[in-house]
Amino acid sequence: MTLSRTASTFAPPVMEARRWLDGVTFTPDRPLLNVSQAAPVALPHPDMRAEMARVVMDVADAHFYGPVLGLPALRAEVAAQFSASYGGDIRAAQVAITSGCNQAFCAVMDTLTSEGDEVLLPTPWYFNHKMWLDMTGVRAVPLPPGPGLLPRVTDAEAAITPRTRAIVLVTPNNPGGVEYPADLVAAFYDLARARGLTLIVDETYRDFDSRTGAPHNLLTRPDWDQTLVQLYSFSKAYRLTGHRVGAVLTSPARLAEVEKFLDTVTICPNQVAQHAALWGMQNLGQWLAGERDEILARGAAIHAGFDVLAAKGWRLLGAGAYFAWMEHPFAMPSDALAKRLVTEAAILALPGTMFTPPGDPMGARGLRIAFANIDTDGIAALFRRMAALDLPLAPAADHH
Repeated sequence: MTLSRTASTFAPPVMEARRWLDGVTFTPDRPLLNVSQAAPVALPHPDMRAEMARVVMDVADAHFYGPVLGLPALRAEVAAQFSASYGGDIRAAQVAITSGCNQAFCAVMDTLTSEGDEVLLPTPWYFNHKMWLDMTGVRAVPLPPGPGLLPRVTDAEAAITPRTRAIVLVTPNNPGGVEYPADLVAAFYDLARARGLTLIVDETYRDFDSRTGAPHNLLTRPDWDQTLVQLYSFSKAYRLTGHRVGAVLTSPARLAEVEKFLDTVTICPNQVAQHAALWGMQNLGQWLAGERDEILARGAAIHAGFDVLAAKGWRLLGAGAYFAWMEHPFAMPSDALAKRLVTEAAILALPGTMFTPPGDPMGARGLRIAFANIDTDGIAALFRRMAALDLPLAPAADHH
């Protein structure tokens, strides 16, 4: 019997992890530390909410279908700000607005692939990317990381076949937290261009990159839109996760194909969300800089406080933007450990097995911590609880 499209992939990891909480009671002196999902828990800026209320009451068009590829004013604003940030010359016709960055990925993939095609996906991968490829009959070809959780161009080159259509990079990375160096991103671009492939760069977390200046120079390249697809999310920067608004930058010809997908799935992006994103881009630059500083401070706290875990055999392999990727020292796979953390430490975190192919030893040893939802005191409490775990240790030879 042939599997249905949805049966060909795994259950949504965040939802699966939440089910581990069923029937578990947490006490006031040790409340649950939920580091499983990368989503702001605070409300959008009050002035943004006031603007959204104004749009609901006063902007009649916000209640009707809008352009499939998004509000012209928002497309133009993205083009202008990205041109300034990256030093490129981006036109509004090269920008589309989507119902979140996940939808941007799905739409672009449907313009690139047919059943049986292949896409190179560095591991540990973002699980929703893998799920979409599974559901569309596209083979995700894993690229294991080299030092620093960075994918290697040589591995990608060796993995290309006649069915390869695209290479996907997520930077700053989810789940690893690492920021891909500009020269590495450029080398992947050069490989994709030379081999007639598309390079997809998902920059959902670009607003929390620790580096100053542009994180890469791809948008300054001549004819960049023939090779590059850049994805963006407004959700994290402006706390708009529930409103679903993202963006894709690529060629007008590809956006004509993207339009077919979007028209079939959602018809148009949420109108109020688009007005909010536009207002945020135009008015919340200084506020967003403060948000970035806070996230960077939490990342610094991960690095500064990790000694207490290192002394217990843990290793910090990556940390940045919203995430840290840690290697645990215990004699059990990470999926078993993650369930034990709920009952024994009141911690909900996602195991590395959710971000790697079955049987991958890196997944079995890995744990993703989404630290953007807890402050520096919460990070210290997290580390204390993890350091206090009394579980059987793996043989030293199992550590990498």
